[in-house]
This record gives sequence, C-alpha cells and structure tokens, in this order.
Amino acid sequence: MEYKLARLSRKKTSTSLVPKQPGLCLPMEAEVTLSQALWTLALQFSASVALLLLGWTFYYDFTRTQIPPGITQGAKLRLMNLAMSLVLRLALILEKLGVCHKYIIWRQLMNGIPPGRAPDLTIKEMLFEAVPVRVYWPRTAGVEPRRGLVWIHGGVGFFGSLRAYERFCRFIAWESTTVVVCIRFPLAPEHPYPAQQLSCYAAVSHFLKNAGDYGVDPQRVVLAGDSSGAGIIAAISQQLVMRTDLPRARGHVLLYPFLQALDFNLPSYQRNHSVPILFKKRVIRLGMLYLTGRNVNVDEIMGNAHVPQELRAKYRKWISAELIPEEFKVSPHEPFVPSPFSEDLYQVCKRVFEPTFSPLLMEDVILRRFPETFLLTCEYDIFRDDGLLYKKRLEDNGVPVTWCHLKDGFHGICLLTGLGPLEFPSTRKSTKSIIQFLERF
Repeated sequence: MEYKLARLSRKKTSTSLVPKQPGLCLPMEAEVTLSQALWTLALQFSASVALLLLGWTFYYDFTRTQIPPGITQGAKLRLMNLAMSLVLRLALILEKLGVCHKYIIWRQLMNGIPPGRAPDLTIKEMLFEAVPVRVYWPRTAGVEPRRGLVWIHGGVGFFGSLRAYERFCRFIAWESTTVVVCIRFPLAPEHPYPAQQLSCYAAVSHFLKNAGDYGVDPQRVVLAGDSSGAGIIAAISQQLVMRTDLPRARGHVLLYPFLQALDFNLPSYQRNHSVPILFKKRVIRLGMLYLTGRNVNVDEIMGNAHVPQELRAKYRKWISAELIPEEFKVSPHEPFVPSPFSEDLYQVCKRVFEPTFSPLLMEDVILRRFPETFLLTCEYDIFRDDGLLYKKRLEDNGVPVTWCHLKDGFHGICLLTGLGPLEFPSTRKSTKSIIQFLERF
C-alpha cells in the first residue's frame, strides 16, 4: 500500500502546472482564445484594407476614366479596367511593404492566362545573335519556302513577353500559314534604353540574312509590331534600308504605333487621355522613365515644355494638329497653348528628338525607301494621331499604305486575340485585315 501511494504522489507532481522558468504561463484554453482573437483582428483588418482598396478603385475608375459611348461592349472594357486597376494598386502596396517591385506584378498581369498546347504548330525557343526568340511553324502542307513575319511586342519597353503575345502569334501563324518569329528583347529598367532597339535590330538582321534556314523566303519577310513595338520597327528600319548586304523587308505591319514624343496635345491625346487601357499621363511617365532612367516632371511634359520653339517650328510640317483630317476632330479642337519652355527639361529629354525614338522625325530620303505598310489605328486611342500623321508622311513619299481604322477600337484591342469572351467585335476584324494584307505577299 505504501508503494502505491508513493507512485500516485510522483504522478501528481509530474503533471502539475508548475513553470520550470519564471514567467506567466496561460492555460491551454486561454492560449487558443488569444490566437483566435488575433486571427480575427488580422482578418478584419485585411477585409477593411480590401474594402478600402476596392472602394478607391471604383471611385477612381468612375471619376477619372472615360468609356466613350462609341466603344462596343463598353461595360466589358470598364470591368476589365477595374480588374487591372485593382492589381496595379495591389502591386503598389506590395512594393511599399517591400515584398516585391511593382513591375513584377504588372508583367504577370500582362502575361495573362497561359495558353494550352498548339497541336497545329511547331514551336521552338531559339537564339538569334544571342537574342531569345520563339519561332512558330505551321504544320499544314505547303510549298516552301514560306512567308515570314517578325513580331516586336509593345509595352513601353517595360512590359510584354513571349507569353503575353503567344495567342496572337499562334493565330497569325496558323491562319495565314506564316512562319512567325517573336522577339524577347530585354526590358527596362533592368536594361536601359536603347538595349531594346539594339536587340531587335540584331535579331531582325539575323533572320533576314538566314531566313532560308528556317524555311522562309527572304524576299517575303514582313516586320510587325504593336504600340511601342511598332515604333521600334520604324526605328530599326531606318538602318535596315541602308544596308546592302541584307534582303529588303517585304512589308511593315504597325498596330496603333507610338511614333513621336514632341506633341502630347494632338486631338487624340486631348480627347482620349483617360480612355482605357492606355492613359496619357501614365504612358508619358513610363515613356520618360524608359528613355531617361529617371522620373521627370510629367505635368510640364504634358504641356510640351520640353520642346524649344525652333524645333517646334522645324517639325510643324510633320507633327501638327493642322495636319489631322477634320473628320477626326469630332468636337471643336481648341488650339493648344504650350507651357513655357524649360531648358533643364529639354536637356533631360532631348533624346526624344532622335528619329530612332520619334520615327516621325526621320528624313524623307529614308522614309521613301520603306516597304508597303499596313497601318491600324483606333478611334479611342491616344496614339491615333501618331498613326494618321505617319500615314500622311508615307503617302506623301510614295509608300503604299493599307489603312484599317477601328471606329470603336481602343489601344491594345488586338492583344485580346484568342481570349474568347474577353475579345471585342473589332478584335477579329483587325486580325482578319492583317491576314488579308499578309496573303498578298
């Protein structure tokens, strides 16, 4: 009996709640309750932040953005813009918290949903002069060599990727039985300007020189791009047309191109400054950061304060609201009064006057050597007038132009190709026009 009592005494001592070290020791039930309370507070705080973010996004979208009634399915565009705005604001928050740079989130947003397999195409990753490219070969039977197309994507030099344009390149390759090459050039700010143009020039030169190795007729190569990518096409072609050791490009395809940084107050810039998905102030800020590697006074640039009077007078023959056809001035166009000239701003931004950055400034002697061009413009795009002025310059220099104008179109509409319900009626209309142009070669 004494032995049993001793064992029970030892058990009670070992299981008693006696702390081994000084300090407060809570019962298990209290610890669970405290943990639940902390989680509840964290969830409530997160929900409050999410509601504030959502509320601010809705407020900003409905007060600062414009969906013109002329855009077909405008409600869908507003919903898409709301979703993008939420992601962009979340990216800014994550950057402030030190989680990651906002550009990482923005690039993932532009990449979109990964496409599935393409059973009717052979797709390979390759290097053209150390520049990564993706090549698409149609598997349909046909006589080789085939037509070739080199695609340079947009994105203000900061965004865009092979994946972002995968559906578009597949569509063009399959529907037109064209060998498509998409260039993955380095992005800013990791790779400052003009690394993008230099890489594209090297890759295009390689393909023109070696087109036969990829089953392509070197006399049937078309250079194509959208937005800033279209501007790169016009920039590097100024050098390509001067080379005698390379075949000439058979044509150009430019979709809503960016072509000048002198006048940000042409009618389309004034009218469409807040139309998704390309906002005037945002694109100027990114464009100047891309060019200079630093943040500059966007408000002054929006007032054209970076342009000296002598250059404004010199280039008025090519860049002026007076050259825009009256039919595109739906509302009375008020003459713009530029801000006072800033010498400091000019010194920071003077590279915008180089014709490789603003191709509308290239000389006629070079422009008239350009090939036949397909030009797509959109009514509700700030770059619309860049395209209209370029069309006039090409025609004045005897370059044939096939022009497609989307009266209900907006910037980036072609990038939605292959996204099913996210496509707009003019998305397929534009791609059909591109294919009809290519089939002539």
